Amino acid sequence: MPDNRLAWRPISILILLALVWGANWAMVKIGSRDFAPLFMAGFRSLVAAMCLYVWMRLKKVETFPSKIMIWHGFMLGLMFGVEFGLIYAGLQYTLASRTYVLLYTAPFWAALGAHLFLRGDRLTWWKSGGLVLAFGGVLVLFLKDFGGWSSATLPGDLMALAAGCLWGATTVYVKRYLTGRAKAHQVLFYHLYFSAPILFILSLIFEGRIVHSVSWLGLFSVFYQTILVAFLSYLVWFVLVNRYPVSLLHAFSFFTPVFGVFLSGALIMGEPLTWSLLLSLALVSVGMVLVNRS
Repeated sequence: MPDNRLAWRPISILILLALVWGANWAMVKIGSRDFAPLFMAGFRSLVAAMCLYVWMRLKKVETFPSKIMIWHGFMLGLMFGVEFGLIYAGLQYTLASRTYVLLYTAPFWAALGAHLFLRGDRLTWWKSGGLVLAFGGVLVLFLKDFGGWSSATLPGDLMALAAGCLWGATTVYVKRYLTGRAKAHQVLFYHLYFSAPILFILSLIFEGRIVHSVSWLGLFSVFYQTILVAFLSYLVWFVLVNRYPVSLLHAFSFFTPVFGVFLSGALIMGEPLTWSLLLSLALVSVGMVLVNRS
């Protein structure tokens, strides 16, 4: 398989991951009725890290194979935790639709970082055009709720943009410094283990009451976010990061907001399919064909 293309198997896995992450949007909304979002994210990281640690001990895999991995792990957890903090703090100043659009500049940052810092993962005209087209699909999805630019929303907009930059930078960091040095489950453990205390601290700063009520639906939401997303899906993601070009992998994350709107709106809330959702899906799909063009 050429290095600048993905075969059908990783593409299928990436689309499945986008579905899982898209459904996570609805799970976060449901869980937020019972628990504060940042606290829920910290709890998710903590429990998933514990599960992963037990699994690694059973497999006799070292958590930190060298001292330098402690530093790399801390950096990953810091970027991961601050990214979530910026998202939730930014939502206090700007609209959710604007946050989603600015957050999904992440594939551009990842492609740019890969072009500058990773060997063999260069930007091409086809790849650049596909990224722009797919981003246009996300923009179409949220355009009607985007609102106007103002100084009042600027802090939140900048936070969302910085979160997108951190998301892309984290993936490039993993590819540059940890591929070949750490296994996928070790990389995931670093994200979860070091981000948990950061997220709990941010929760204390930005959130008041952390538990509003407890329901079976809320508990299922936490289970979904913890086991299916933070533990299993992220593990698969970092396996892919170790094997394939960052710019190609991150581009497929454009499917996540499309699936998120479809799953949370059309399926869960019973809202009708709109032309903007269908057009968005079409633009993202065509964009991914161009990105994956040899």
